[in-house]
Amino acid sequence: MSILTPGANAPVPSSNITATVTLHPIPGVDVDVSAFLLKADGKVRNDDDMCFYGQPSVCGGNVVLVGSEEGRTVFRLNLSSIDAGIEKVSLTATIHENKVRFASFFDIQLDLGGLKATVPTDGKTETALILGEFYRRNGEWKFRCVGQGFEGGLAPLATHFGVVVDDATPAATPVPATPPPSAPAPTKVSLEKRVADKAPHLVSLAKKVQVTLEKKNLADVVATVALVLDKSGSMAFQYSNGRVQEVVDRIVPLAVHFDDNEELDCWTFADKQKRLPNVTLGNVRDYVKKEVEKFGVFKIGVGNNEPVVIKEIVDFYRHQGGKTPVFVIFISDGGIYKNAEIKKLIKDASGLPIFWQFVGIGGRGYGALAELDTMSGRVVDNAGFFAIDDLRKVSEEELYDRLMSEFPVWLKAAKAKGIIA
Repeated sequence: MSILTPGANAPVPSSNITATVTLHPIPGVDVDVSAFLLKADGKVRNDDDMCFYGQPSVCGGNVVLVGSEEGRTVFRLNLSSIDAGIEKVSLTATIHENKVRFASFFDIQLDLGGLKATVPTDGKTETALILGEFYRRNGEWKFRCVGQGFEGGLAPLATHFGVVVDDATPAATPVPATPPPSAPAPTKVSLEKRVADKAPHLVSLAKKVQVTLEKKNLADVVATVALVLDKSGSMAFQYSNGRVQEVVDRIVPLAVHFDDNEELDCWTFADKQKRLPNVTLGNVRDYVKKEVEKFGVFKIGVGNNEPVVIKEIVDFYRHQGGKTPVFVIFISDGGIYKNAEIKKLIKDASGLPIFWQFVGIGGRGYGALAELDTMSGRVVDNAGFFAIDDLRKVSEEELYDRLMSEFPVWLKAAKAKGIIA
C-alpha cells in the first residue's frame, strides 16, 4: 500500500471513516488536533464547524472527536451524511502555547480507515499545520495530504478558515495587531517529475506545458479540465491515423498541472453523447483505442449533435456546485448545423464557472463555433475558437499558446463577476 505525502491524493476507502492522527509525544508539550468543516471558498460557515476538544461533535454527529491520548487522536466521520454545503473537512494540528516547533516531532502519521498518509516534520518551524483534507470530487470523497504550516499557532490557522478567534477561544493564541504573514503553499511536485514517474513518453510535452503556463501567469491556477472528442463519421480518418490520440496526449499534461486530482474528464459524441472514464497518467497510453474507438454508429451514431454533449457537461458541473474553474477543450471537425441551439447553450452557461475552448481539426463548416468571440448577451465571454488544418503541422508550443490565449482573460472576467473564487 502506498503512503500519501504532501500534494498527493486518493479516494477514501469508505464513507464511514475512522481517522487516526499519531504524533510521538514530547513530555510537557500538548498538541491539539482539530477538524474544520469548510465551504467551497475554504471558510467555515460559523464557529459550529470547528470540531475540537471543546466541541467534540459537530454537523449533527457526522464529525466526532472520539478521543485523544498518548499522541493518538481519533475522529469518526460519516462523509455521506455531511451537509451538502460542506466541500472539505480539514484535519489540523497545533502546538499549545507554541512551546516547540513541529520540527521537534517525528513525522506525523495518518490512518484513514486503511488509507495512510505521512506529513514530514523535518525543518517545520511552524506551530500549526494543516495535515490533510477530505474533499468532494464528482460526487465522491477523496483525501489529500497537505502539510501546510502556519506561524503563531491556532489563531492564524483558525483565521485562515474564517473562524473569529479571541482570548475566549480555548487554547487560542491572541490575534496579533497586524495580520499574520501569508502561509506558504504546500510543496508541489513539479509537473515534469509527476509525468516522468507515470507516463515518461509525455515528459517533453510536460516541459512545454510548464513554459506556456509560466509565460501566461497560469502556473498557480487550479482548474478542472475536460476534453470533448468528436466521434462523428467524418472523424474516422483522424482516429485511424492517430491524430485523436495525439490530442489526448497533448492535453493530459495540462490537466495534470491544473487539476489537483491529476485527471482529465472526458466525453465523446456523435448523434448521442457518452461520458468516458477519466484520463490519467496511468491510462493515457492507447486511451483512444481502448475507450473511444469502441463507440460508433451502433451506440452513439455518426452525426453531429453538439448540443446534447454541451447540455450534459453543463448539467454535470452545475450539479457539482462550487466555484472552481472548469476548462473544456472541445474538439470538432466541423459540419456544424445546430447553430442557434449551440449559441443559446453557451449564452445560458455564461454565468457558470465553465470556459469553452472549441478547437477545429482538419475540417470545415464550423458555423456557430467561429462566431463565439463576437456573440453578445453573455455575463462574460466564456468561449473561444481556433482551427487547425493538420495537428502534426502545429508545434506543441504553438498549440499550448493558442489553448491558453483566451482562458486567462476569462479567468479575470469571471473572478470580477464572482463566477469563480
